[in-house]
Amino acid sequence: MLGDQRKQMRSRLTTACQWVVRIVGVFYLFALALLLVGTFGLFDQERDPLAGVFLMPLGLPWVLWLDGFPDRSLPWLATLAPLLNLTILTLLCRYVRSDTADEKTTQ
Repeated sequence: MLGDQRKQMRSRLTTACQWVVRIVGVFYLFALALLLVGTFGLFDQERDPLAGVFLMPLGLPWVLWLDGFPDRSLPWLATLAPLLNLTILTLLCRYVRSDTADEKTTQ
């Protein structure tokens, strides 16, 4: 009985985790699209210097630690910082889905 409840809970947690990764991934792609449109003036839009502002919250806390890097690399690093969060979320989901997580909780 307890094993079935644990499997059901882990299944729900895995599903929720996968949805969180998908949602963050869609937000990241949307923010990248806004960055491209605003930076290069695509679709007859005016160029906007704040086009990458939506990438900042997705890249926290890593974007706060970019002060020591050269100025030329800062836009690229700020653009790639959300990928680090997405990678961490994906690895956490794999851990939850794995048998290792179940073994750690039974000990």
